[in-house]
Amino acid sequence: MEYNSLEKMPHYKECSLLVESLGYVLVELRIVPQKTQYKVLAVISNKAGKPEEENVESGIGISDCAKVHRLIEPRLEALLNSKDLYMEVTSPGMERTIKNAAEFCLFEGRMIRVWDTEVTEWVHGKLLGSDEKSLTLEKEDSSAMTIPYERIAKAKLLTV
Repeated sequence: MEYNSLEKMPHYKECSLLVESLGYVLVELRIVPQKTQYKVLAVISNKAGKPEEENVESGIGISDCAKVHRLIEPRLEALLNSKDLYMEVTSPGMERTIKNAAEFCLFEGRMIRVWDTEVTEWVHGKLLGSDEKSLTLEKEDSSAMTIPYERIAKAKLLTV
């Protein structure tokens, strides 16, 4: 799995600050220029609890997506110098496939599973932390396991 810094994605930083002001986290921002307009996909999530706290996950609803849409659409229109945007704001879904290793920092404290190519099976646990090279999981037996990204073939959020 590759690590591509979220901060290097076009307009992520500007939109992320706005989304965080509403109490959410911007998981993904994809901007695709088309012939006469821009197609924008924004994925938001609730802020994860600290690993030592119990994280009560409540879902992202239509009203949450609408709030974020109303807030970041004018900013993107200004940044892209275009009033012609098609924008979709969604939740990460019940079992989001993590596409970029940089996303792990957004889900600290949440349950995930990763396909570790070294053990050739899914490894489940609570995400304790991550950096630019690896992540650390707390397994069911309370032991910690650090997995380098180059050993991760696939990763998903788990529903609790």
